[in-house]
Amino acid sequence: MQLAHHLVGHHDAPPLVLIHGITENRHSWHPLVEPLAERHLVLTVDLRGHGDSDHSDPYDPLSYAGDVVETAQVLGLVDPLVVGHSLGGVVASAFAAIAPCVGVVNIDQPLRLAAFKAGLMQLEPMLTGSRDEFRTAIGMVFDSMVGPLPASEAARISALRDADQDVVLGTWHSVLHQSAEELDATVAALAGAIKVPYLSLHGIDPGDDYAPWLTHLVPTATVEVWPDMGHYPYLVDPARFLARLAEFEATVR
Repeated sequence: MQLAHHLVGHHDAPPLVLIHGITENRHSWHPLVEPLAERHLVLTVDLRGHGDSDHSDPYDPLSYAGDVVETAQVLGLVDPLVVGHSLGGVVASAFAAIAPCVGVVNIDQPLRLAAFKAGLMQLEPMLTGSRDEFRTAIGMVFDSMVGPLPASEAARISALRDADQDVVLGTWHSVLHQSAEELDATVAALAGAIKVPYLSLHGIDPGDDYAPWLTHLVPTATVEVWPDMGHYPYLVDPARFLARLAEFEATVR
């Protein structure tokens, strides 16, 4: 599926793909697009079921990633650096597993889905309940992760968020319905196919044991924690993020 998108920057500049989180859309990256476009060809997309893209099953990481790959290739982007936030971090990881790219930056999305399952199961009755119960559950999830995000940015992200129950439950289907062992096997298969440099950047600490766990699966990975920055470190301190992205990119191009 070709996705709704925005392409901006110099066509002879290094390509960069930005992938948003669940319930959000390409506009979540707005504060970073202009500065990034000064030196890149920047592609922002709406994942299927999000923003202006079509709603169509299935909503799994490989389907999401396949859409992004197709859209990037149709637009002529070759070997992009792929950056994803939240769900977009999983999708960026899947992109690297199935298509050429120079590297991945995963913002605040641990790949240890079995651990995510434990927390999500507590909300399953609300997530699968009425529309009002579902929206309350989604609000609880995101309200708990805002951290030090400036009020204006928190309001902007909240305003663009569109929580479609079918899309969210489709996205989280495997987490809700597979066993922890099955999830571990799924993640191991995906992560084992990632061969490019991989920066895992977290504003919420994934735990002391996460770095050795991830680097065992993805030997090219670097895990970096920005303490107490919350789920949106790239919006809490855009200048710091842009500098770190440039530093990472200098090692992969």
